[in-house]
Amino acid sequence: MMEKRLQEIIRLSGEISHIKDLDLLMERILTEVRHIVRADAGSIYLKMGDRLEFNYTQNETQQRRLPKGGKLVYSTFSLPIDNTSIAGYVAATGEELNIADVYDLPDSAPYTFGKEFDKKARYRTHSIFVLPLKTFQHDIVGVLQIINAQDEDGQIASFSEEDAQLIRHFGISAAVALERAQMTRTIFLRMIRMAELRDPKETGPHVSRVAAYTTELYKVYASRKQIASREIDRQCDVLRSAAMLHDVGKVGISDSILKKPARLTDEEFDAMKQHTLIGSRLFSDAQSDIDKAAAEVTLNHHERWDGAGYPARKSGEGIPLFGRLVAVADVYDALSSRRCYKEAWGEEEVLSELRNGAGSQFDADLVSDFLSIHDLIKSIRTRYPEPD
Repeated sequence: MMEKRLQEIIRLSGEISHIKDLDLLMERILTEVRHIVRADAGSIYLKMGDRLEFNYTQNETQQRRLPKGGKLVYSTFSLPIDNTSIAGYVAATGEELNIADVYDLPDSAPYTFGKEFDKKARYRTHSIFVLPLKTFQHDIVGVLQIINAQDEDGQIASFSEEDAQLIRHFGISAAVALERAQMTRTIFLRMIRMAELRDPKETGPHVSRVAAYTTELYKVYASRKQIASREIDRQCDVLRSAAMLHDVGKVGISDSILKKPARLTDEEFDAMKQHTLIGSRLFSDAQSDIDKAAAEVTLNHHERWDGAGYPARKSGEGIPLFGRLVAVADVYDALSSRRCYKEAWGEEEVLSELRNGAGSQFDADLVSDFLSIHDLIKSIRTRYPEPD
């Protein structure tokens, strides 16, 4: 049995090494490790300086309480790397922890467990296995926290030594993959910061939100179209990165236009439209699926369903899917955000604008899909706030 589970770990380690998107990778890591050790829940924290950022969580018990197709909405937060929490202690010491019941910690334990989440979520955390995610160079990139192991009858149990060995093996590959994905994300954000020097509206939080909205919107679309889960994962892996780069072509637009704090003239707007062509040309020598997707997104995200968009006045399903997806996400975020020339619109006003644009500016089915996950969309907004 152990040998079979180890073979599964080896296979999964190879699969996650090919995932480029950081968020998709964290979701896959949690899903797979929970499946392998039959755990009900889990979380991943990423190390950012002297703090841990709570980046991703899964909870099967809570998931079952949701309507079919619903997704857990959670808030991100950060923890100090110290003894005030179990995850912080593991990150600070580099030591793993295997605790049978976190409500029954010995008085000598140098860490504590906060019950606030359990009370709020009507959940009971029992067993917990917490692993520092270390690279081959022994650098800690994050913490993997697996919660409530289950026996073959579905009853809560402790994590066995065999479970611990499997999580350790997978944790090495997960740490390396996370480090690589973080480097990829950093490169994209540096490209965005370059664009931000030209266009103050093109911020890291803006593109992160648009990318996250677009990915979640695609998942709803793909589920409606009954697309296979493996294909959904593959598409999401390239779509999020491509969506982050949707306006990178603005680096080729004049400052007098990009930074004008007033409405553009018709001539200036015609010049602004060129950013779609400039962006697509940046990826014309495509070397990867991300390049191809980025070319599609940069060129098509300002086309309109009714054919009145730009640059090519495409219409309907003649507009590539990725462009149609980003169009909805980008407009939602632009209207919801404060700019130097306008205040943020109210949420109901933004949603009304999307509804009014369904079938003319936007693919009506995608607007319906977007509205169906509005709670999740709002949680993403809080995850990537604009700096003060």
